[in-house]
Amino acid sequence: MPDASSTLVIIPTYNEAQNIEAVLEAVLQQPGRLSVLVIDDGSPDGTAELVTARQARHPERIHLIQREGKLGLGTAYLRGFQFALQRSYTYICEMDADLSHDPEDLPRLVGPVRSGSADLAIGSRYVGGVRVINWPLTRLMLSYGAGVYTRLITGLPVQDVTAGFKCFHRRVLERIDLDRVRSNGYAFQVEMHYRTWRAGFDIVEVPVVFTERTEGQSKMSKAIVREAAWKVWELRLRALSGKL
Repeated sequence: MPDASSTLVIIPTYNEAQNIEAVLEAVLQQPGRLSVLVIDDGSPDGTAELVTARQARHPERIHLIQREGKLGLGTAYLRGFQFALQRSYTYICEMDADLSHDPEDLPRLVGPVRSGSADLAIGSRYVGGVRVINWPLTRLMLSYGAGVYTRLITGLPVQDVTAGFKCFHRRVLERIDLDRVRSNGYAFQVEMHYRTWRAGFDIVEVPVVFTERTEGQSKMSKAIVREAAWKVWELRLRALSGKL
């Protein structure tokens, strides 16, 4: 059966029963008949069951992959990329399930990639100013500081280095050796941005407003922060040694 559209929105989930139905409904309402792939890491709160119920109404547009256990954000997206590349999708988006990313911004991310003005469009919280709602100052400083830190070490010309709301053209994912991408959490986003840039692709940052979740629990942890801090140095050293 052919895919319903050329655009796939990948949404990893773990315990997002309070948000997933609203997210799916909002994505499906966007122009272009977008398709959605939910990758659920064995959520005990019934997230997958809610997706399955919605899938029955939109079998050509909603897809679900269920994994055993909490395997992490990076591996979820890599599985989603594999799914997209095995099918006819041209524009592959990443998006959170907690409504911090506004589904109405999806056309603004797909647009530059579809028009050929960018190979990767990033929904940026920091380009042209700070647009984050309901974050404590410490969290904002950590996120913004990560961008400064990453740019200083790697030279990556991106303001929002840890952004998880974006659209790739499939040619980017076909060029990058995804088997070499090993990070999870925010480090995964940094690594994908860096590899895209080092491969010579055009990146554009599209200003978006990020709103902290109101339902469910954040997945942020100290381990995620540490991984991102070390990954920046690893990427830079690999690039210098020609082993990226």
